[in-house]
Amino acid sequence: MLTLDDFDFDLPDQLIAQHPSGERTASRLLQVDDFALCDRRFSTLPDLLDAGDLLVFNDTRVIRARLFGHKESGGQIEVLIERIVDARHAVAQIRASKSPRPGSRIVLENAISLVVRGRSGEQGEFFELELEPPMAPEANPEAEPAGGRDLWTLIDAHGRLPLPPYITHPAGADDEARYQTVYARHPGAVAAPTAGLHFDDALLARLAQRGVEVAWLTLHVGAGTFQPVRAHRVAEHRMHAERFAIPAATVTAIARTRARGGKIVAVGTTSLRALEAAAQGGALCAGTAETDIFITPGYRFQVVDRLITNFHLPKSTLLMLVSAFAGLEPIRAAYRHAIAQRYRFFSYGDAMLLTRK
Repeated sequence: MLTLDDFDFDLPDQLIAQHPSGERTASRLLQVDDFALCDRRFSTLPDLLDAGDLLVFNDTRVIRARLFGHKESGGQIEVLIERIVDARHAVAQIRASKSPRPGSRIVLENAISLVVRGRSGEQGEFFELELEPPMAPEANPEAEPAGGRDLWTLIDAHGRLPLPPYITHPAGADDEARYQTVYARHPGAVAAPTAGLHFDDALLARLAQRGVEVAWLTLHVGAGTFQPVRAHRVAEHRMHAERFAIPAATVTAIARTRARGGKIVAVGTTSLRALEAAAQGGALCAGTAETDIFITPGYRFQVVDRLITNFHLPKSTLLMLVSAFAGLEPIRAAYRHAIAQRYRFFSYGDAMLLTRK
């Protein structure tokens, strides 16, 4: 029986990357094939893939999901949007000295008025919010003027980039550029699919010249990705749900790759989770759905052969996922090696190329 202790390790604080590397492809890349480890640079990735392989990218775009404001009582709050449900409704985490009550009003960035409608989540960790209808300026001087009265527009105009909690500086201009993938298209994520941060246009062109094909899907990473695993026994943990969409063209590309003997390479754990969730019925299916798939050692992978991923937090569900993919002991050995060789960890850190065990 697996417990959190099976996925714990000591990481020196100085190995947590606080800023991106000078260039996207300048990151280090640890190639892991069972217990065989090889230190490389990410720029060498085309040499590690074969013509006819398929890279599957997550093209989600990070929204400005962090906002500050106050309750109607005056207490200060910090809000992290989990997801925008529609033009008027969102689900969010709220940090405050005292949680706002259902029916109460909050004002964010002196521009967005919302009503708290209730709580949701396994532990009630999320708040359901509704955008207030516009009011006359004399009745509500803090309300946003008419025009741009949907949450997507308001949050893009007034929100801030939601860097992960282990990055200690506020988001700046460099983060605005580097905490997005170069191919980000569909807004909705509140955390970047960080394995994709290592790619630039020149590397994508080199991969194409190599004969490596690409395909796309969209999974909007939610704020729940930062939630700790609270159950000591891993099997008792319940994942938060995330939305994903897999185009028919991607399903076709995967079938074509399989037929010619190529490898399916997921760029990031988000791409892997979406693909494996869409294949739970046996055959990989195109379409839009939600998944709370929880991948731990013992899981039988249906779609993905290789995985590009960053280094993950101790006791995290993503560390459990990569341990399921590459093997628990090989991942332990890889992390010991990475710490000894002073790899950079987490979102702005270095990467691994894993082969399915």
